[in-house]
Amino acid sequence: MPKMKAAIFVAPGRIVLDEKQIPDVGPLDALMRITTTTICGTDVHILRGEYPVARGLTIGHEPVGVIEKLGSAVRGYSEGQRVIAGAICTSGHSNAALCGCHAQDGPGTKHGWKGMGGWKFGNTIDGSQAEYVLVPDAMANLAPVPDGLADEQVLMCPDIMSTGFTGAESGAVRVGDAVAVFAQGPIGLCATAGARLIGATTIIAVESVPARMEMARRMGADDVVDFTVSDPTAEIMRLTDGRGVDVAIEALGRQETFEAALRVLRPGGTLSSLGVYSGDLRIPLDGFLAGLGDHTIRTTLCPGGKERMRRLMEVIASGRVDTRPLVTHRFKLDQIEEAYDLFANQRDGVLKVAINP
Repeated sequence: MPKMKAAIFVAPGRIVLDEKQIPDVGPLDALMRITTTTICGTDVHILRGEYPVARGLTIGHEPVGVIEKLGSAVRGYSEGQRVIAGAICTSGHSNAALCGCHAQDGPGTKHGWKGMGGWKFGNTIDGSQAEYVLVPDAMANLAPVPDGLADEQVLMCPDIMSTGFTGAESGAVRVGDAVAVFAQGPIGLCATAGARLIGATTIIAVESVPARMEMARRMGADDVVDFTVSDPTAEIMRLTDGRGVDVAIEALGRQETFEAALRVLRPGGTLSSLGVYSGDLRIPLDGFLAGLGDHTIRTTLCPGGKERMRRLMEVIASGRVDTRPLVTHRFKLDQIEEAYDLFANQRDGVLKVAINP
């Protein structure tokens, strides 16, 4: 059987490049040859053993590439076509999908946890940090890349852009809203861009790294609060004349940012949570107003599927959002372990890396 190179989870603290067999293609599948992929913060959680996956799994869930081979029942696509697939793979026929929650389209439990069924690449099936990836239910998940768009223009669509935008969408941002976005990593930056695109007119980003503070302004932030200089809760309340924000987006996954996001909400405001948490959360009595503040706390898993990907690529093609500046470093697949070391330790101003097999 022909083999390929792949980044494989061996044990907590070890993701290594090794060889695997190129997967067989079932009737509804497509084999994608990867041309560009990237490393996500969730992959770092896997590396550190904070999120459990099976040993021997190929990691990665952000594929850009070319259709190498189509399953016998797949229609509407052609081999050699440039495509992306979302990090979330929907089948369309699970209970979750039929209830309208495509992101949870899967078996429903994993390691005793409910949900996250739709996140398959690099979680329950082999992922995209490899020379090839097998895309299940190809007709629901493959989205053709429009002519004229380069790989790095659409690289954020499978996860980072989709997740960041849904922070604003799940928060029900409206025209004229004030929005606070806690943390300006790649997802937080896309949440900032999404809030601006939807119509927020006051966007306050919370960040301390100078390069990320500047990038937040490029992506649409009106004000940037450095939490190492001033208390972000007090500063956001000052910037909103004591009113608070309509929507607070938590994009880090930490107790302190979750609490701060809750405390800056106006009465009836929404906390839109995007962070991946690695421990139990506590809800502070004062921020929660003892349960009487009419607040909404909304969690969201990255939306996927080909229609979501099409819409995001339309945004890119329109020029309204440009995510290319988020790619700060580039590596070959042979350098994947070096890329993980850089990204996991957040050195050299890294935001996102592009991996090219």
